[in-house]
Amino acid sequence: MIEKRKIHRILVVDDEPRILRFVRLNLCSCGFEVITASDGDNALNIIDLEKPDLMILDIFMPGLDGFGVLKRLREKEDGCGSPHMPVIVFSARSSVSTKALNLGANDFIAKPFQPEEMAEKIRNTITRCNYF
Repeated sequence: MIEKRKIHRILVVDDEPRILRFVRLNLCSCGFEVITASDGDNALNIIDLEKPDLMILDIFMPGLDGFGVLKRLREKEDGCGSPHMPVIVFSARSSVSTKALNLGANDFIAKPFQPEEMAEKIRNTITRCNYF
């Protein structure tokens, strides 16, 4: 019997449309379903509605930034006892990686990045977090 693999739903959050298009195209070609958001408030709404398996989150966005999104997400998850949704932060500033990891991010990718690196980090993070 052939086991059917789950198609993982990935939420990508970035305020730059060209980055959203680039990431979506590459992740779809790797077999992921991709949802996008261009700001933090929209990302939190999408999480509630769409229940993605993992989020790729930019830090520097107008309005609610990635740190705020991550903080609210983890506070909400801790309050309801649900498992943490894996989050990979990506940013052009590698100096933000420590703060993001301290707020509950699972991994960090520096911009610019290789699409293969992002896909592999997603697979590894989902596996580590037992999202089969």
